[in-house]
Amino acid sequence: MQTITNWLEVEKQHDSGVYNKHDVVIVRGKGAHVWDSEGNEYIDCVGGYGVANLGHSNPAVVEAVKKQAETLMVLPQTLPNDKRAEFYAALTGILPKELRRVFPCNSGTEANEAAIKFAMMATGKRKFVAAMRGFSGRTLGSVALTYEPKYREPFGPYGHEVVFVPYNNVEALREAVDANTAAVFLEPVQGEGGVRPATLEFLQAARQVTQERGALLILDEIQTGMGRTGKRWGFEHFGVVPDIVTMAKALGGGVPIGAAVMTEAVANAMPKGGHGGTFGGNPLAMAAGVAAIRYLEDTRLWERAAELGPWFMEELRQIDSPKVREVRGLGLMVGMELKEKSAPYITRLEREHHVLTLAAGPTVIRFLPPLVISKEDLERVVEAVRAVLSGNPKD
Repeated sequence: MQTITNWLEVEKQHDSGVYNKHDVVIVRGKGAHVWDSEGNEYIDCVGGYGVANLGHSNPAVVEAVKKQAETLMVLPQTLPNDKRAEFYAALTGILPKELRRVFPCNSGTEANEAAIKFAMMATGKRKFVAAMRGFSGRTLGSVALTYEPKYREPFGPYGHEVVFVPYNNVEALREAVDANTAAVFLEPVQGEGGVRPATLEFLQAARQVTQERGALLILDEIQTGMGRTGKRWGFEHFGVVPDIVTMAKALGGGVPIGAAVMTEAVANAMPKGGHGGTFGGNPLAMAAGVAAIRYLEDTRLWERAAELGPWFMEELRQIDSPKVREVRGLGLMVGMELKEKSAPYITRLEREHHVLTLAAGPTVIRFLPPLVISKEDLERVVEAVRAVLSGNPKD
C-alpha cells in the first residue's frame, strides 16, 4: 500500500464531488479546537455541523467507545442488548413522559425518514405541512420536506404531498393543516434556513391545530437537541410536547447516531417489519450515546449555552459595521446575517484568523461551537469577525 503524502489531493481525486471542499486537512480535535496537517490550530465554530456539542474527543465518550469496541460492536435489533436498553432508559429519562418509544438509526435524515413512515401509519394519511426555509435532510423521503429547491426539485415527484408555509406565520399554518394532514414537521430553530428561532405563538399553534385536526406534530431536534439552545431540547422553550421528536448529531458525542422518539400510540401503529435498519441501535453507538447523555447531565452544558449564547450574540451585535443586517439565535446556535454574500467572510475567518464557521443560506455566517468553548475563545471569534467585516472581502 502506498504512503499518502498529499491528503487533500487524494481526497479531491476520489471524492464523489457533492461537497465544496476547504483547502485544509483537519487531522485532530480536542474540546473546541482542531488542528490541520500542518500543525495549525483553529477555533472550531462549525462543530461538525452541530455534532461536537460535548467537545471533540470528549474523554467520557472516548472511554465508552474503547470499552465497547473490545466487548461487542454490532448486533441486530432482533437480539436485545444491554447497552441498547441502557441507552433507551437514559434517553427517555431526559424527555417528557409521553415520549417513551425509541427507533434508533444512524443519522438525522434517517430519523426523519422514520418519522415520516410512522406518521403515515399512525394517521393513515400522506400529506405533510412543513416550513419555508426548513431543512429535513436529503434522502428521498426527507428531502420532500426540505424547502430549498436545489435540494428538493431535481428528485421529485414524491410519494407524499408536502405543503410549505412561511415560518412563524400562524394563520398560514392553520389554513394548511386539514383533515388529510398526517403531520406538521418543524424545527424549533431553523438551522440551514438561516438560524431562525420559532416564536412561542407559532409552535403552540402547531401543537393546537394538529390536535384539533387529527394530525401529528413532529419536531426536528437534530441540530437543536442535546443542550444547543440553552435547554436540553429546543421544544422546552415553547411549552409543547410533540408526538415524535427526531434527533441525531450531538446525541452520540461524535459517533454517528440518530433516533426518532415517539408516543406509545404512534409506535403501536407500525406493523412488525414496517421499518428497520442493520446498524441502528448497534452497541458501539449505544455506548457512545449513553456516555454523551450522562456527560450532558453531569455538566449541565445547556446552562452554559444559555449563559454564553446571549452574551456572544450581544458582542456580535456591538460590531459597528454597515454590512450586518441582524444577529439572531437561541443558546449557542447563532447566526449573523449580512447584507451581502457571507462566503468571502467565512473564508477569511478561516485563512486569516483560524476561526472555522459555516454558512446558513447565502448571507448568514453560522456559529455552532462546542458547548465547552471558553468565553476567551468566543472573544477571539468576535474580534476575528470584527476584523474581517472592517475590510473588503476581496482584500
